[in-house]
Amino acid sequence: MTITQLNYVLAVAEHLNFTVAAEKCFVTQPTLSMQIQKLEEELEIRIFDRNKKPIQLTEVGKKIVEQAKSIVNEADRIKDIVEQQKGFIGGDFKIGIIPTIMPTLLPMFLKNFIRKYPKINLIVEEHTTDEIISRLQKGQLDAAIAATPLKENDLKEIVLYYEPFVGYFPSEFRNGLTELSPNDLNVNDILLLQDGHCFTNGILNICKASKLDQSQNFELTSGSFETLIGLANEGLGVTLLPYLHTLNLSEKDKKNIIEFADPKPSREVSLIFPKNELKIHIVDALRQTISGVLKGAIAFQDIAIISPKLNR
Repeated sequence: MTITQLNYVLAVAEHLNFTVAAEKCFVTQPTLSMQIQKLEEELEIRIFDRNKKPIQLTEVGKKIVEQAKSIVNEADRIKDIVEQQKGFIGGDFKIGIIPTIMPTLLPMFLKNFIRKYPKINLIVEEHTTDEIISRLQKGQLDAAIAATPLKENDLKEIVLYYEPFVGYFPSEFRNGLTELSPNDLNVNDILLLQDGHCFTNGILNICKASKLDQSQNFELTSGSFETLIGLANEGLGVTLLPYLHTLNLSEKDKKNIIEFADPKPSREVSLIFPKNELKIHIVDALRQTISGVLKGAIAFQDIAIISPKLNR
């Protein structure tokens, strides 16, 4: 039994296709199939049921895959320890970021990170929070950035920053408001992202904390903040935005921003990674880089964290 054989098993278990798994492992399909067959012969069991389409794990195969994940992770950790000892910070590092954070945060730190750590091949993927949790648990991501707390026992969270919500209220909806409270939000006017965004769930939680009529329905309109801003500018309603998203607004649009009164409803944004702490030196490099570029950008002190309360 070899680590290479276990990696091949994990690849087939993930893709349920020998050809695709071989491509992902950068070997020929016959080579991958032969190594898995050798492992099955050594163990005198079948890991995969090849008679089903797509192929499926056998019952004992499922148990082997779970154990293989632990073995491969521990083997990778040995490499990680050696790299840290040598002072080497490099290699592939796959990070997932949720859609409501990616457009604003990534441009703020990516150039600095690449310049400071040129030997790291940072692979950035955009995923929903649920997909990020799943991929972290399956070992398909090394780390992620998302709204927290997630309260997953097998994942660690390091808070990067607290980001306040702000109101985007065109003049016809302001009614003399100079600052907001949850009670100023009219459910009939609110434009939100499509259902499933944790940012949307956070907004719903703000509204539930107020005295609004919960029998009303929210208008779920778009998949992007830009569209929501455009709709608001057309007089179709108001919306709430994460603070960092307002930094690049035009001067004209910035006039439509109203901040919440203290304590400001905010979301907690964290760097998330598996508890086995593989590639922890790269995780720490990311944390330091992001924290460095955000100094001064987020200066609010009196805040109230709004949990995303994911619906799974």
